[in-house]
Amino acid sequence: MATKVLIVEDEEQIARFVELELRHEGYSTGKAADGRTGLSMAESGEYDIVLLDIMLPELNGLEVLRRLRKTSEIPVILLTARDSVMDKVSGLDLGADDYVTKPFAIEELLARIRVAMKKKGTAAKDDAGKLVWRDLTVDPAAYSAVWDNVPIELSKREFDLLALLLTNRNIVLGRDTLLQKVCGYDYVGETNVIDVYIRYLRAKIDERFGVHMIQTVRGVGYVIKDE
Repeated sequence: MATKVLIVEDEEQIARFVELELRHEGYSTGKAADGRTGLSMAESGEYDIVLLDIMLPELNGLEVLRRLRKTSEIPVILLTARDSVMDKVSGLDLGADDYVTKPFAIEELLARIRVAMKKKGTAAKDDAGKLVWRDLTVDPAAYSAVWDNVPIELSKREFDLLALLLTNRNIVLGRDTLLQKVCGYDYVGETNVIDVYIRYLRAKIDERFGVHMIQTVRGVGYVIKDE
């Protein structure tokens, strides 16, 4: 079945150009010209990846992304005419998988789509739904984590954070995204709580077993990469 791409772009000429190129490459497509419609379509579950412009009517792209990440981990590539570092960082913090600055070559966009879809396929769950990284096995159903059959004692938040990072292997997750997913949208407390739990996880896994599993992306967040 062809990968289905949702194009959320209010400039019809750009949207049509991208649509034709994607279809030529064998992708299936859908289009939305405003943020509110795009959000509804993205949440429908019908699409495999979203190309999301930042400057949109009704809801801007960053707000669409913020709301979408409450319910979905669908890959999102931001399309933006802005070349500001803060725009890129804001998008990544909100859970974007990548960004492309306009004007862009279609070959670059196609390459980034392929990478995002490859990342989506590397959640690395085995047949029993367990998450595996080297000798680490995390079982969300049993709420257990073991390294080569050695049990790892984790608090609920430590476990949830670890499972989230493993589920999104190779995708950098921003601190805000991790905070919302692990602690809840109504969390009130220290803003560096994620950094604290990362330190706990590193002490219990990285330092204990001599590995470098959780990597820091300075100014953005954290990621667990495939070996």
